[in-house]
Amino acid sequence: MILTIPLVLLLAALLAMLLRFRALGAGAAIVAALFGFYLADTSAAATVNQLVTAVTGALAGTGR
Repeated sequence: MILTIPLVLLLAALLAMLLRFRALGAGAAIVAALFGFYLADTSAAATVNQLVTAVTGALAGTGR
């Protein structure tokens, strides 16, 4: 059985845990989220997407 979880859901859970355990303040979380939105509008978005795709593909291949 293969279980797929969207990366954005995992990142949201990680952010929620960091906020919950006070490892990250609310201000820093807002800055991180805004940085993500602004990064998506730049030409670096395609490179970041390719990098994440390559890493998740490599991680998926290690479990087989």
